[in-house]
Amino acid sequence: MDCPLCALAPENVIWEDERCRVIRVDDPAHPGFCRVVWGEHVAEMTDLAPADRSHLLAVVMATESALRALLHPAKINLASFGNMVPHLHWHVIPRYRDDRHFPESVWGAPQREGRIHAAADPVALARAIDDALNAGMPD
Repeated sequence: MDCPLCALAPENVIWEDERCRVIRVDDPAHPGFCRVVWGEHVAEMTDLAPADRSHLLAVVMATESALRALLHPAKINLASFGNMVPHLHWHVIPRYRDDRHFPESVWGAPQREGRIHAAADPVALARAIDDALNAGMPD
């Protein structure tokens, strides 16, 4: 199989459990950009059992919560496409009004030079994801 998310090429893994992982995306224009990747190669949310869907969404929400708490962005963008890489994953992207693309998507045309904001410390981000998951988010 030629799937970059199955190949486990060197990644910046911030958090993981037995079912999924959170990786930092190397995007200098959008520090804090994370990807929540399901471990098994499936293409759609409905390929997962209901408990696995709940778990994956809990990790996505915990990642959003952690990024909001640590980085204070104006907005968080969530996206799950899979058109180019049909392996279930979610993009969790902190957005700022003065970032390069705002209000367009990060894949859209740049709107300005843009200010680069600080990324979260990976250890603090992992701890904040754990805290959000342990604070009663469904699993």
